[in-house]
Amino acid sequence: MKSPDQSSEPAYAERVFRSPAGIAGGALLLALGAWIGIDAVVRGEGRTPWLALAGLLLAVPLVVAFTIRPAVFADDDRLRVRNPFRSIVVPWASVDDVRAGYSSEVLTKDGAKYQLWAVPVSLRKRKRAARRQAQNAHDDPHSRTSVNADVTDSHARTADADHTVAGLRDQAERCASRPTAQGEPQVRWAYEVMGPALAGLVVLIVLLATG
Repeated sequence: MKSPDQSSEPAYAERVFRSPAGIAGGALLLALGAWIGIDAVVRGEGRTPWLALAGLLLAVPLVVAFTIRPAVFADDDRLRVRNPFRSIVVPWASVDDVRAGYSSEVLTKDGAKYQLWAVPVSLRKRKRAARRQAQNAHDDPHSRTSVNADVTDSHARTADADHTVAGLRDQAERCASRPTAQGEPQVRWAYEVMGPALAGLVVLIVLLATG
């Protein structure tokens, strides 16, 4: 027999959604920036090394913020959204909808809307999935395909962002009644990203202005 405390424990492990393309692009940009910046620091003359350091201090946090940092974490109690400059915690009970239009976003019952940077929408993939679904309907107009085959192929016939959003929407509906899923959304600014970037910008402006 389960105790009352056990009934409120998450039934599933936390799921993490990130953009592999964004991470790969960010890693490439960081490697390129490090190569150019270090070369300028080592071989540059006069003010060049200082300009390179200030540029790196400005650019590196921004690259990390827009490519590597974004992530979405979902467990049975809440949705945690890590965007470039903000982190948002949304308990499932406060979620009004999760949708994907031109971007993926979560809407709260108090009228707020937060984008899911880690779940980018690809209109090209969506159109390709729609064409594949239309072709399947044309090939099997009477839906003779077995249920198991249809379930197995459902992800292949849906764009990745739409599939992820549909799963998050289903989880919100399923978990909203949990006692541990109650509460209001919480938003925190990512000062660990904004601080270094702002410092780099100030130093760069000062160096350029005094040159």
